[in-house]
Amino acid sequence: MDDFGSTLRQHRKAAGWSLRKFAEQIAYDFGYLGQIERGERPSTAEVVAAYDRKLAAGGALETAYASRQAGDADMRRRSVLQALGILAAVPAADRLVGWEAVRHGLGAAVDVEWDEWAAIVDDYGRGYYLQPHDQLMVQLGRDLTVLQHQLAAENGNRRPILLRVAGRLSVIIALGLVASGQAAIARRWWRTAQRVADESDDAETRVLTRAWDVVNGCYDGRSPVAVVALSDQVLPLLDGPASAAGCGLLAGRAQALSLAGKHGEAVDTVRHLARHVETLPAEVVEDVESLWGWPEHRLRHTESWVYTHAGLSDAASVAQERALALYPASQQRLRTQVQLHQAASLIRGGHIPDGLRLATDLLDRLPRDQHNELVRSVARQVLAVVPNGERARPVYGELVERVRV
Repeated sequence: MDDFGSTLRQHRKAAGWSLRKFAEQIAYDFGYLGQIERGERPSTAEVVAAYDRKLAAGGALETAYASRQAGDADMRRRSVLQALGILAAVPAADRLVGWEAVRHGLGAAVDVEWDEWAAIVDDYGRGYYLQPHDQLMVQLGRDLTVLQHQLAAENGNRRPILLRVAGRLSVIIALGLVASGQAAIARRWWRTAQRVADESDDAETRVLTRAWDVVNGCYDGRSPVAVVALSDQVLPLLDGPASAAGCGLLAGRAQALSLAGKHGEAVDTVRHLARHVETLPAEVVEDVESLWGWPEHRLRHTESWVYTHAGLSDAASVAQERALALYPASQQRLRTQVQLHQAASLIRGGHIPDGLRLATDLLDRLPRDQHNELVRSVARQVLAVVPNGERARPVYGELVERVRV
C-alpha cells in the first residue's frame, strides 16, 4: 500500500481544497486522485508535482516523494524540507508563519529527539496571564498554522504528541474567545479541542479540554444545568492520580452547581476538590503563574465562589482573604473577581449600598485592558443578588452601566 497518497490528501485538506475541485484545478480525474490518496494506487512523480505546484509547496512535496522512493530515512532533512514547504505556501502578508515553520525545521535538524512544542505549550500557559490578549491570540494563530501543516504531514509516532499540543492550544483559543464575549465561536473551538484530544488518546488532555469547557460554561451564558450535565459526563475519566485537569473539572462543577442553586452539592464538591488538591504533585501546586498548574489560590477562589453563592458568609470571607493573599500581583483581573465576591457577600448581608459601591469602584480601578466577559459575568452576579426593591438606587444603575459591553 502506498502511504504517500495520504500525505497528499492531508496537505490538500490543510489548504482547504475539496478533492473534486482540486482535481479540476490540476486537470486530473477525480476518481483517480481519490484512489491515490486512499493508497489504492501508487503515487507518481507527475501527480506529486501537480500537487506541489497547486499547493505552492516550493518543491517540498516533490523532494519528500523522491526521498521516499529512494528509501531516505533522514528525518532531520525531511523536517527542514517540510518547513520550507510551509514557507512557500503561506501568503506574503504573513511570512512570519513561514519563518516560524523554518525555525521549527532547523530545530529538528539540530536535535530530532527534542520537540519544541512542549516548551511552546508551557510558554502559552504563562503568557495567557501575562501577555496582552490581542498579541497572544495573533501569535497563537501563527503557531497553530505551523502545527496544522505539521499534523497534515505526520503519520508516525509524533502524531499523538502533536495532537496533544493542538488540544491544549485550542483550549487557549477557546478561553480567549469566551473572555472576549464570543461564546458561540468558542463552543466550536471546545468541540475541536475535545475531538483532537480524543484522537490523541491522551487521558490528561481529554480531561483538560473538557474541564476548561466546564469552567467557562459558568461565564458564557450556558444553562448551569447543562454545564453540570457536561461535568457528569467527564467525571468517569478521573480514574487516575490527582491532576491539574481533574481539579479544574471539580472546580467548574462546583461553580455550576452553585449557579444551578444546588448549594449543598456545590459545597460537597468543593470539599472533594480540596482533598484532591492535597494529593497534587508539588510542581503542579507551585506553578502559580501558569494556566496548566493548580496553585492554592485557585482552590480558594472556587471556595469563595461557592460559599458566596451559598450565603455562607464566614466561610466565604476566609476563602476570599486567603485567595487575595496568595494571588500574584500579575493576576489583577482574577483578584478583582474575588473582590466582586466580597461585594456580593456584603449585599447578601444587607449592606446593599456598600456592596454596590465596592463593585463599581473595583471595575473603575481595573485597567480597561483587563475588562473582559469573565469579569462582567461576575459583576452581573453581584447585580443579581440585589433585591428588586433596592434596584432604584443610583449606584445600582452605575454598576449596570459598568457591565454593559
